[in-house]
Amino acid sequence: MTDPTRQRTYTWDDMTPALEAARRLSGLEYLHAIVRGELPPPPIGRTLGMEPGRLEDFTEGRAVFRLKPQEFHHNPIGSVHGGVFATLLDSALACAVHTTLPAGVGYTTLELKFNCIRPLLAGGPEVQAIGQVVAATRQTAIAEGRIVDDAGKLYAHATTTCLLLR
Repeated sequence: MTDPTRQRTYTWDDMTPALEAARRLSGLEYLHAIVRGELPPPPIGRTLGMEPGRLEDFTEGRAVFRLKPQEFHHNPIGSVHGGVFATLLDSALACAVHTTLPAGVGYTTLELKFNCIRPLLAGGPEVQAIGQVVAATRQTAIAEGRIVDDAGKLYAHATTTCLLLR
């Protein structure tokens, strides 16, 4: 039976302007334009309820995303679903790579590996997924990241390899 008090509605913007801008802006310029509200944010952020980014969250080789765990993130056993961990980490790691790319160069995730260290629960602390580029070549980039709370408690760790699309 559905409880009418547990409903969620959200909207997102047409991504066409952002996709067009991605061809002419560097990765860092692109992410900063989203933060400043000049370009629409990716729909996945609204889908998961990620906090809006801040300019300081996106610097060369580094990206930060924030999330306050909510009941709608829960899996059948009452903790935040591993897919939410994965999406949050993939966002931070891939965007860390994106901050290093010149205009016209794209990327895609080739591999994502993550370990959940402890559960996240609705009503628990806001967490940050922090991604940092470790190394990059002409064709690939490697990044690592963590999900931590404000006290520095570790919830998950991840690594990724991204294919650079020149």
